[in-house]
Amino acid sequence: MPNTIISEGKTTSEAISNGLKKLNVSKEQVDIKILEEHEKRSFFSILAPRVVKVELTVKEDNTQKSYNHRKNKNEADTKLTEEEANLIKGRLQSFLNELINNFEELKFDISLDLNSNFVYVNLDGKDAKLLIGYRGEVLNALQNILTAVASKNIDKKIRIVLNISNYREKRKVSLEELADKISKTVLKTGKSITLEPMMAYERKIIHDRLQSSTKVKTYSVGEEPYRKVVIAKK
Repeated sequence: MPNTIISEGKTTSEAISNGLKKLNVSKEQVDIKILEEHEKRSFFSILAPRVVKVELTVKEDNTQKSYNHRKNKNEADTKLTEEEANLIKGRLQSFLNELINNFEELKFDISLDLNSNFVYVNLDGKDAKLLIGYRGEVLNALQNILTAVASKNIDKKIRIVLNISNYREKRKVSLEELADKISKTVLKTGKSITLEPMMAYERKIIHDRLQSSTKVKTYSVGEEPYRKVVIAKK
């Protein structure tokens, strides 16, 4: 899906320039659509700040080339040796065992799966849901801790994916249903809707769900960790 953003400025040139900086591309690599043209201003609005909005979409061939370049580079940078994989697995197993032992009567089952780019950690059992928290807050915090544990003294980017009692799958279904519901509201009212802040993988679920729609579009706004998805009518 082409990378699309909405950019603002006091003039059309400034709005386009701001957008190109965010996308880190040249003007020749994007399609530009003016959303709000310069308008003749009345006497009463002359002191109000002027805002020009433009929509910048990275052309598909450039998006794909950029994606392939990043993908190949990331795979090369994160490929683990057998020794590193065993070291990481041992660290995570020890950390999780110690963590679970602190929950005296609670029982969890741990499984680890490693490949060249990712380390998948799964916790299951009747008490595992205690480690999920509200909308996955505890789960995501624990995933960050596991990433720090696994990455110690290893000069490679380690990607940890933590799942607890299939929470990720259930959350995916919930977000897809939300995307469908909000898109119907947008079409009915004609007004765009900004969702609450989400993690990157959750925003991707929303984008992927609606990317084939001919009636609505999605884009992200804001800075991490408060970045949000906007669903708008095409």
